Amino acid sequence: MSPVPKKKTSKSRQGRRRAHLAVATPNLVVCPQCRSPRPTHQACPVCGTYRGREVLDVAARTARRAGRQ
Repeated sequence: MSPVPKKKTSKSRQGRRRAHLAVATPNLVVCPQCRSPRPTHQACPVCGTYRGREVLDVAARTARRAGRQ
């Protein structure tokens, strides 16, 4: 037989145990090129630049998405 809890865990005790399990909000920074908010250490989804270089072809991505719909 597997172990069984001796007493019911109350809602307050359960909540206190889960107090540190909240999902953190993502840190956003302002893109220096287009001034839109973007996640840190990631390429900007609006203009496709990262650290001053263009790394994503945004026009091709939007055209591909428009073709899907």
